[in-house]
Amino acid sequence: MSFVEYGDTIQEGDTAIVFLGHESMFPVKVQHGSKTQTKTQILYSTDISLITMMLELKPGSIVCESGTGSGSLSHAIIRTVAPTGHLYTVEFHQQRAEKAVEEFREHKVEHLVTVKNQDVCKNGFGVSNVADAVFLDIPSPWEAIGHAKSALKVEGGRFCSFSPCIEQVQRTCLALEEHGFTEINTLEILLRVYNVRTISLQIPDLGKAAEDNSNPGFDSSNQANQGVLCGSQQQGTIQFKSGVPLREMVGHTGYLTFATKSLL
Repeated sequence: MSFVEYGDTIQEGDTAIVFLGHESMFPVKVQHGSKTQTKTQILYSTDISLITMMLELKPGSIVCESGTGSGSLSHAIIRTVAPTGHLYTVEFHQQRAEKAVEEFREHKVEHLVTVKNQDVCKNGFGVSNVADAVFLDIPSPWEAIGHAKSALKVEGGRFCSFSPCIEQVQRTCLALEEHGFTEINTLEILLRVYNVRTISLQIPDLGKAAEDNSNPGFDSSNQANQGVLCGSQQQGTIQFKSGVPLREMVGHTGYLTFATKSLL
């Protein structure tokens, strides 16, 4: 590419800047069909809890997953389906797949999981009509919808896809409709934490002491009336608990798209 001439469109071989933030920018060379991977984003407990519930996972469930990544969701699934269930997880990158196998062995759950190193969009999960649920966390989930449907049981099952961008969600939903899935819906979880603290407020003086003070016969110099005067000057306080949201919160992590394999 020329560094002195201006172009309206990106061309093959150009250098593009991937901007992830002010402290995270790097150049890539534009090549047709190539992909650029950023750091692995793990799923946290907020999303995991909803995924587990919406996929209707329980002990004995059979689950297919791709990609494995760091294994955050994989471990949560294994704990949910144990002791009689099984997880089939597919990872495209060989190094990540090998690392996952090592961790599953160290954590003594290797008998509950099968790891495959392959492209799920091209080769599927390696099983057919056995899964109660399928989960996808890949760049182009719409390309694996057919394989997800084949992996699910004939009598039906649940599907979930995690995508950070809404354009991915749109294409995935269209693919789900084309393959006959029903109950398609997309959710986003925004967790807002509240700080519970004790607050003290003065009790308003609504009147008896003020009425006594305004009485024409009230003598403030009289020793007997000093207690009334002091009471009117020292208002009481009341304490109660209040929830106040934190000024900062975790924003968007990703969109969760759920669907059901039709029985027809």
